[in-house]
Amino acid sequence: MEPRAYGPYPYEPIVDRPPLVWPGGARIAFWAIPNIEVFALDERMPDGPGLIPDVSAWGRRDYGNRVGVFRMMEVMERHGVRGTVALNSEVCDAAPRIVEECLRLGWELMGHCESNTRRLNEAGSEAAAGRIVARTLERIERATGRRPTGWLGAGRQETWGTLDRLVAEGCRYVVDWDSDDQPVLMEVAGGTIVSMPYGAGVSDKQAFEGSGFSADDFERMIRRAFDVLYAESAVSGRVASVSLHPYIIGVPHRIGALDRALAHIGSHDGVWLATGEEIVAHFLEWKAGQGAG
Repeated sequence: MEPRAYGPYPYEPIVDRPPLVWPGGARIAFWAIPNIEVFALDERMPDGPGLIPDVSAWGRRDYGNRVGVFRMMEVMERHGVRGTVALNSEVCDAAPRIVEECLRLGWELMGHCESNTRRLNEAGSEAAAGRIVARTLERIERATGRRPTGWLGAGRQETWGTLDRLVAEGCRYVVDWDSDDQPVLMEVAGGTIVSMPYGAGVSDKQAFEGSGFSADDFERMIRRAFDVLYAESAVSGRVASVSLHPYIIGVPHRIGALDRALAHIGSHDGVWLATGEEIVAHFLEWKAGQGAG
């Protein structure tokens, strides 16, 4: 994508689009995006004071990979919610047991850079950023036998060339943009890629670290966002999502909020519990049908 003032898709207000239809007459597609990450103790922690080592910040995040992620998995499995994991590829080496459990649960794995201490727009050049994308996808493919089709950049950051590189590497969708409540088809030099909703701020990181929410506040955030989207989906299908981090939501005093919120979502009719790849596949099929019509 060449530098530009607006994104790689036309402005299309949601009120002017044809009604989006989900499989089986579902009203709303719900997906959960656990960010399973690894942080290098000998590198600067993102958004931190720049201390090396930052033992306190690193230890909290390591808790997520040692304990919190398995607590989160248990809750999600109980409610029939499969994760679409934004996976730092170095997790495959640092914590392979997590990857093993993701595969057992039938979770989808997206690319999420190699480590969360290294972001694409800090790589120094387009070529270096492109190599990070390639290495990330290749490492996950070696660990799982399946190449990721989705991508979420570390820190949700990209370079001007990231979308083109993702298309060239076989990705079908990206989650960095979060500019809509429905999937959006983006046109780039290398072809097309789908921008997927990331919850419009329904994130444990934004809630707890950004806004100082309590666990009850976060539960209400998930429920209220879902309720609005569910009501709007009577006219046209919507995507509801939640972004999760094991070191944040997976601690004992917060996990109940996720449990109760997922129970609320599951109590509604017409909810499609899907993965990102499933949503994108159906959206592209539906979009092709619209064009044919």
